[in-house]
Amino acid sequence: MLTLRGVSRVFGERRALRSVDLEVAAGERVALLGPNGSGKSTLLRIACGRDRPTAGTVEFHGAPMTEDDPRVRARVAVVGDALSCYPDLTVRQHLELVAVAHAVPDPAGRIDRLLRDHRLSDHADTLPSGLSSGQLQQMLLAAALLRPRDLLVLDEPEQRLDPSARRRLAELLRAEGETGTAVLFATHDHALARAAAHRVLVLADGSPIADGPPHEVTTHEATAETGG
Repeated sequence: MLTLRGVSRVFGERRALRSVDLEVAAGERVALLGPNGSGKSTLLRIACGRDRPTAGTVEFHGAPMTEDDPRVRARVAVVGDALSCYPDLTVRQHLELVAVAHAVPDPAGRIDRLLRDHRLSDHADTLPSGLSSGQLQQMLLAAALLRPRDLLVLDEPEQRLDPSARRRLAELLRAEGETGTAVLFATHDHALARAAAHRVLVLADGSPIADGPPHEVTTHEATAETGG
C-alpha cells in the first residue's frame, strides 16, 4: 500500500534522511524508533504526503504520494499535533466537522461511541483550551478514527497519555491492522512498539540501522540513544 524507495531529505546543509526504503502492506503495523533528531517525524511527513523527498520516490496504492491528490486526502488519516485543532470548536464540533468532510455514515452514533471509547463524553462540549494534554491527544485520535482510511500515520501518539490509555492505544492500533488499515507510527515507547507493531524500523542520524520484529530490534534503538 505504501512504498518508499531511496528516500532522502535535506534541509540546507542538514541531511535529515539518508536513502530510506520502506514498504507497508495493507493490515501491517510498522513502528519507527530512534532518538530525537533521527528523522522519524520527517519520514512520517513524507510518508503521508505532507513533505516531499529531496531524492527517492513515495507511492500510495502504486501512484505518487502527494497531499494534493484527492485520493490521498480521502484515504490517509494522520494524527499529528494540537496545531491541527480549531480553538473555537468544541470536541464534538471537531468530530462533526470531520464527519461532514468525509461523508461519514451515521455520524452521531459513531461520534458518541468514539467519545465514550476515548473517555471524552464529559468533555464533548469543551473547547481545546479547556482540555488536558491527554484529553487533547484523545480528541486527535478520535478524529482520525472517525474518518475512512487505508493508511493511518501517527507521530508519537502515546504522548501525554497515561499508562492505561497507552494500553488502550496498543489495542486500538492492533484493531486497525485487523481491519486491513496500514499503520505507520513513530514512538519512543518500546512497550508500545512491542505490543502494537508487526515490524520496527530503527533510525539513527536519518539512516535505517535495524528493521525486523519488535523483540529483535528494539535494543538497537536503546543503543542509538545512549551512543553505545
